[in-house]
Amino acid sequence: MQERNILCIDLKSFFASVECLKRKIDPFKVNLVVANPKQGQGAITLAVTPHLKSLGVKSRGRLYEIPKEVKYIIAEPHMASYIEYSKKVVNIYLNFVAEEDLHIYSIDECFLDLTNYLKLYNKTDYEIAQDILNTIYNETGLTATCGIGPNMLLAKVAMDTEAKKYKNGIAKWTYADVKTKLWSINPLSKMWSIGPRMEKRLNGLGLYTIGDIANYDKNKLKDKFGVIGEELWLHANGIDNSVISDWKEAPKDLSYSHSQVLFKDYNGNNIRLIITEMVEVITKRLRENHKQTGLIGLNIGYSKNIGGGFYHSIKTVPTKSSREILRVCLNIFDRYYTNLPIRKVSIVAGRLTDDDSFQLNLFEDYNKIVEDNKLNETIDEVKNKYGKNSILKASALLDDSTAIERNKKIGGHNA
Repeated sequence: MQERNILCIDLKSFFASVECLKRKIDPFKVNLVVANPKQGQGAITLAVTPHLKSLGVKSRGRLYEIPKEVKYIIAEPHMASYIEYSKKVVNIYLNFVAEEDLHIYSIDECFLDLTNYLKLYNKTDYEIAQDILNTIYNETGLTATCGIGPNMLLAKVAMDTEAKKYKNGIAKWTYADVKTKLWSINPLSKMWSIGPRMEKRLNGLGLYTIGDIANYDKNKLKDKFGVIGEELWLHANGIDNSVISDWKEAPKDLSYSHSQVLFKDYNGNNIRLIITEMVEVITKRLRENHKQTGLIGLNIGYSKNIGGGFYHSIKTVPTKSSREILRVCLNIFDRYYTNLPIRKVSIVAGRLTDDDSFQLNLFEDYNKIVEDNKLNETIDEVKNKYGKNSILKASALLDDSTAIERNKKIGGHNA
């Protein structure tokens, strides 16, 4: 296992803290909620101050969930201000490390690789972390927390679960902490990369702590969740071989992608229909060009009022099977989705190779793959001849489906 010196730094209650700085009030002493007041009591709380959190109020809830006896200020979100402050903090990071050793994970969270800087500064990773957090506070007024670990995963989890417990906001984990700290995490959704939907599916297997996953049969997880199952097992054992440079590599090979900006907010239930329809578009293109994909990515963008989202990709055995690509996409979705309104979906198929040969894994049925491919190719022929709406699944008639309208917009006889 690799041994690096990784920091994961998060700006504490970022949106709410910026609004407090603008009002010259202390986020640790006042109750402030960042939300759109025009949406009434159903508005999502994008952020709350640490003082409000201490009263049990959580971010990403609804205004009506805040106890009526709690008085608070509502601040309308101002993304331009948050971006301005974020840029200031990123410039601080770049005073400590080179750009290639910095990964901006989100507007308020970054990873820094200090491995090659310890001798330069003649300091430990912990001491450098203290210097960075002090500089952020002195130059911007923002408070940050930091996790330190031998890889990106353990640095992130240390920050998420332990850093806030300390006055200086810093927690350091090593591989020796995996069994004593990582394995005890419960509920599972407290772990980075396990969302509420994936937690429910893992609970269905009798897995309730990270230790339960670590000690579960890896092959059974892979059978259930594909390559994501194997990654879950590795992460549960504290293993993460990714490095910051992995996030900076531009795609070197051809890829196919498909995106949709949705006409209304979708959620964890009806978005599955959209993902299914989009996978069909991608796999049709793969078949038409006699290609198969070895990397599948899913991007979810949240509603404009919320901002953000997630993108994750998984390397797979080369495939053009709509069934397998859909399984990967839905597993990524279940793993990272956090119950927020969705307005954009993108799917990427990368690492393309010719489909003149393919690899089987132990869990695939060769005859079923051949049968699926023949059926899909027959459907493609009919659609190419009579139009994309000539054959539709019954689900295309549902109100949440966008398949028929999307096909019409393509134009020509195939519309």
